[in-house]
Amino acid sequence: MPQTPLLQLQQVCFTHPGAVHPLLDNVDITLEAGQRIGMIGPNGSGKTTLLHMMMGLHMPDSGKIFFKGRELADKQDFRELRRSIGLVFQDADDQLFSPTVLEDVAFGPLNLGKNAHEAKEISLNTLKNLGLLPMAERVTHQLSGGEKKLVSLATILSMQPQAMLLDEPTNNLDPKTRSRLIDILNRLEPSYIIVSHDWDFLAETCTDLYALENGNAVRSTTSKLHVHRHAHLYGNQPHEHDHVHESE
Repeated sequence: MPQTPLLQLQQVCFTHPGAVHPLLDNVDITLEAGQRIGMIGPNGSGKTTLLHMMMGLHMPDSGKIFFKGRELADKQDFRELRRSIGLVFQDADDQLFSPTVLEDVAFGPLNLGKNAHEAKEISLNTLKNLGLLPMAERVTHQLSGGEKKLVSLATILSMQPQAMLLDEPTNNLDPKTRSRLIDILNRLEPSYIIVSHDWDFLAETCTDLYALENGNAVRSTTSKLHVHRHAHLYGNQPHEHDHVHESE
């Protein structure tokens, strides 16, 4: 028997107030347990808005959003979803607000009802698993941009989510931190959706690919991750490489 999807959008539409044309027009997306979706699209195509809609930060003008098969009809319904799905914001400064890294990472478990001791243990284990334990007592606002990105991810993982939504996680990352993020994501169990302009990053971290353009989310049914970890979504998108491999 097929499993019920974790998250499902059906014919979702959204128009910014005062806009003439819809930003999102009949979008269909399904996130299954264990699935790793990459999403690309031009600036202004609605990628961030779509992630925010999945979290209930925006409500669709029409269409339906389901979490584990249950329709989410209003913002109150999204409370349960937010206990199981975490959003990593594009700007880490929108996510981090506590004095120290440990306090930031512990905020989620505390908010989920863990006591102070439990929250601390969960947070320290999360930081340890991500190789970030030496940062635990550091002042958050003094971290580098890349360090903040990794701590933002830790704040979500400490809540032990079933899925994550990541908005442009490689923006302004140096190559070393970018490689470290790829390694972390490939070791994680939760499902996720990543919005990114970084094609190679999506090829390294995702198994399914969508393009968001002209209000529609189009799933690539022919793309394959080649053995050299390069992904083709659409032939008319600019890219280059030295060797061509047949799909397996």
